[in-house]
Amino acid sequence: MKQGWLNANNSNIADTDPAYRAALEDFLILPDGVGVDIASKVAYGSKFPANLNGTDFIPGLLQHMKRPLKIALLGGGPGVAADAAQLFMQQIPHHDYRVISDGFFKPADLDGILGQLKDFHPDILLVAMGVPRQELFIDKHITAEHCTVASAVGALFDLHTGRVQRAPQWVRKIQMEWVHRLLQEPRRLAKRYLIGNPVFLWRVAKGWMKGEPR
Repeated sequence: MKQGWLNANNSNIADTDPAYRAALEDFLILPDGVGVDIASKVAYGSKFPANLNGTDFIPGLLQHMKRPLKIALLGGGPGVAADAAQLFMQQIPHHDYRVISDGFFKPADLDGILGQLKDFHPDILLVAMGVPRQELFIDKHITAEHCTVASAVGALFDLHTGRVQRAPQWVRKIQMEWVHRLLQEPRRLAKRYLIGNPVFLWRVAKGWMKGEPR
């Protein structure tokens, strides 16, 4: 199974990237963020029951699953996946964690990476390469012979290890963590949030005015 998340940024990318949009058709998609809550409210009259962002969802899932699982980590910067795996081992020690590679591997390394996955065959493969690369990678290369579930987790490794600081709990509760992240990384995230969020809301409003299918 392929699994990922949809937020305002992902939705904007899918709107302009046919390959990415087609790839998502085969994914189990979970809601992430206030943007998709607004869209759900406009389309269906209510927001999603919960914000299932991957930074909270994946650790929660691993904690909830009492049966020992095999978990593979692929992506992130050099050393980041290893640090994330070490932290997971300390916090949720009953699973078997294995680092496959960081996200800066060369094309010549691909066969070796896929071979490692076949040999280990994790129950859950966490792929942290950023959008849309991670979803396209899963869609193109990962099959049932490599893992049971492949999850596109974005910045999970950076956030879980503290390389990128999360917002205080009260900020998360009011669904304004994106503001906290923007203040941390204004150069990288300004376009995503200051331009992307209004574009997303305009697309939602335009769809509602046109009566487009939900």
